[in-house]
Amino acid sequence: MEFCNIVCEKRTVQQAPLSVDIIHPACGLCCYSDLCRPPGQEWQADRTPTSEIHYQQTASVSSSEKCVSSRSVREFHIMCNHMRFRKSEVAKVMPEDTFYFSILRHPVTMMESIFIYYKSIPAFHNTHSLEDFLDNSWRDYNSSLTNNHYAHNILAFDFGFDNNVAADAKDLEERTSMAIAAIEQDFHLILISEYFDESMILLKHALCWSLEDVVSFKLNSRSEQTRQALSPNTAEKIKNWNALDWRIYLHFNTTFWNKVDSLVGQEQMKRELSQLKELQAKLANTCLKDGGAVDPSQIKDARLKPFQYGAAVIQGYNLNPHIDRQIKTNCQRLITPELQYTDHLYTQQFPELATKYRQATRIVAPQHQRSDMGIIWAKDAHHRQIIRHKVSNVKKQKAFKSALFRHTEANNETSMP
Repeated sequence: MEFCNIVCEKRTVQQAPLSVDIIHPACGLCCYSDLCRPPGQEWQADRTPTSEIHYQQTASVSSSEKCVSSRSVREFHIMCNHMRFRKSEVAKVMPEDTFYFSILRHPVTMMESIFIYYKSIPAFHNTHSLEDFLDNSWRDYNSSLTNNHYAHNILAFDFGFDNNVAADAKDLEERTSMAIAAIEQDFHLILISEYFDESMILLKHALCWSLEDVVSFKLNSRSEQTRQALSPNTAEKIKNWNALDWRIYLHFNTTFWNKVDSLVGQEQMKRELSQLKELQAKLANTCLKDGGAVDPSQIKDARLKPFQYGAAVIQGYNLNPHIDRQIKTNCQRLITPELQYTDHLYTQQFPELATKYRQATRIVAPQHQRSDMGIIWAKDAHHRQIIRHKVSNVKKQKAFKSALFRHTEANNETSMP
């Protein structure tokens, strides 16, 4: 549920974009350089947040096509990790013409998910249900306690704003206006989680990608058995408790559809949605055993099991065993869980540091503890409930996905009666 960020350098249209993980559903940020800038035109001048906003946490980064062997790199093409957004820190490692985008989740469904996933945080310790918490929220909520920020206006917090504002605060509207203005100043595009496919198509148009580049699998998603249906009354209580988040979401839900109308058009959006769903079905038929997500107890390969935390049951995937090695490798990249994928990226970027880290953790870790960094990091990063969607490298991955679709079509032809 934490703010999940990707910062990507914009590059020329002739150059292929890098592989990117779209992180979802709480908040995501992505910035790209020169991917969709017409010749002779420039992006808007560098934009800085208002001075009244205070930030606390810096960004983590993942690199470009070439592996990075040290921390001496001064500039990155992609930033892809959890963070609390702070523009001044991001700008230290990203180019001036970086393209920023983010994705928002509906505060009601996010609050329901937070309560299930973060039931162990102090704010929820003495509550039997989400309804109970909402009825006694100020009594149970102490903003100074560790991780309690998840329970109140988490969208505002993740964008770097003060989240401790009540629905009846006299300055609520002023704070809302300031937050919206700052987000619009810093971000080129704000997407909406509830319309993820539409968001990917809008992103595709903004960055001059193809539909094949935004075909993906949903990761870190809960099984239906751990989702709770909320009454309209509870939903209204959530909107009131997270009043700042609700106002931010409403504003950018409106601007999202305005962008769809101006950049894509409703008819074109319908056509591309249909095409995208067809591509997703083909990719699932090629990559996945049984064609969909399964509960963790049913995942055969331990390396593909997502980290489980709280009362949530996080689903994953089984690979289709009847695919060749190259296709299997690329399919596996699309369904690898967050922590394992982070481990892989870190090892590629900083091999020497990764080796030292593993050696150090082996010394202090109990014999029964998993030694891979992804699981070790889980203790500190358990709050990272995301759905990561793979956006492929246009140059390298187009050929792969085209091969996957051809492979699927060939299978379909041979299996027809």
